[in-house]
Amino acid sequence: MNYITSKEMRILEENSEYLGVSKLLLMENAGAALAKVIGDIVEGSSRVLFICGLGNNGGDGMVAARHLSGNYHVTIYLLGEEGKVRTEEANYNLSIIKSLKYTVKLKFFRGLHDLEKLKEEISNSDVIIDAIFGTGLKGDVRSPFKEVIETINNSGKKVIAVDIPSGLNPDTGQVHGIAIKAYSTITFHKAKRGLIKKGAEKYVGKLYVASIGIPKEAEIICGPGDLKSVYKTREPWSKKGDHGRILIIGGSKEYSGAPALSALASLRTGADLVVILSPEPASIPQKSFSPNIISIPLKGEYFNESHVDIVKKYSERFDVIVIGPGMGLRDKTLYTLCRLIKELKNKKLVIDADALKALKDSKVTFEGNVVLTPHAGEFKIIAGLSSPLPSRTEERCRCVKEFSRKVNAVVLLKGHEDVISNGDKVKVNRTGNPGMTVGGTGDVLTGIVATFLAWSGDPFESACAAAFINGVAGDFAFSEKGYHLLATDVIEMIPRAINEAINGKLRATRL
Repeated sequence: MNYITSKEMRILEENSEYLGVSKLLLMENAGAALAKVIGDIVEGSSRVLFICGLGNNGGDGMVAARHLSGNYHVTIYLLGEEGKVRTEEANYNLSIIKSLKYTVKLKFFRGLHDLEKLKEEISNSDVIIDAIFGTGLKGDVRSPFKEVIETINNSGKKVIAVDIPSGLNPDTGQVHGIAIKAYSTITFHKAKRGLIKKGAEKYVGKLYVASIGIPKEAEIICGPGDLKSVYKTREPWSKKGDHGRILIIGGSKEYSGAPALSALASLRTGADLVVILSPEPASIPQKSFSPNIISIPLKGEYFNESHVDIVKKYSERFDVIVIGPGMGLRDKTLYTLCRLIKELKNKKLVIDADALKALKDSKVTFEGNVVLTPHAGEFKIIAGLSSPLPSRTEERCRCVKEFSRKVNAVVLLKGHEDVISNGDKVKVNRTGNPGMTVGGTGDVLTGIVATFLAWSGDPFESACAAAFINGVAGDFAFSEKGYHLLATDVIEMIPRAINEAINGKLRATRL
């Protein structure tokens, strides 16, 4: 059976809203689907008691109660004060329920002093609908919810769980101290992984999977959900370094700007500390670009073997290492880069630009902790293709997935539509515009990837989120500068892109 993790489900919900299918509509669809299955299981005119929590699981239950109220005797017990309902969608549906005073009974459980009343309601009901906790439960179930679940389990009534039995971990199938023992569970979109784990069946009962109208596209594209999966909020007692230490190895006699662009992008994304190690001719001008840049010079005009041990020593203090921007294509440089990559392959790496070419014929494989960011020409070289990449996105997805699996690294293929794969999953990013063909935007992307990787530790999720945000920032820059935009314009739009994505203000456009 196909399954999905709770994090993947949250990403899908956010990306669905980005595509125009709102969370409110998804809740309506979930409640309607729930009601349909309940209608198939439970005889008409039965007394159905919905026990609803204060989150979206409770909201799903309230929608189902409304749909069933024409053919069943429906009561809702809300576990808490109505003013403490946690989501806009659940609140909206509670407001509807409050207006249905002839067809739906609404009661409130405000603490253990109401437990006897709840027991009486359960005793007078034919079927109990568990809509207490969904996939967001953390830690053991505490009082008074623990006593409520005990009461339900001891009632002898048929219990139907909404999405997941309350108290069961959606990913591991472990019990958070206590869990509902359901006659059946109606889950949404796909089975949550914990529902099909060995031992979970005594809590799940018969499992139903109901569609709620999540577009297939939401699984394919990169969107706000991908950003939220890697985004790291700042606690009041955060200190320097908690939000990422990035080391960038790049630059040469000819190219000083590329590492600086990666550094500035990483900082604008939210990294705490970014340090560049560059040959002296590149390091000196980098210091003048911005007081925010820390650039440490390496002796010589180009990266060489004497620098490898220096880089290794520095790397011990950093979360993510970026290798490649502006390093040049001299044979000695490429040879040294290949050696350095092999030395550091157990670290979290983002390999870009000239360092990618050092991988040609190297036969190096990674530990699943590396992001490669080639454009089509670089991909052709490192993958050893005899002909250019196909233009169709579907064929590019196949090529990228195969190569990613071969080298055990995440590949972010830059293009009109970016393709990202970890060898198992593939996603496509549709943000960005032709104005971003200007030099330096790839270096900006590299810096964004590095920060997200420092935050999340997940190369695939970081690459998906970075491709999305880089493109959104580029689109904002294009709206102001048109085809005159520069890489630095994209950098300055990164905060806006992140903030609007986090706050749900972005919507997809069809190109």
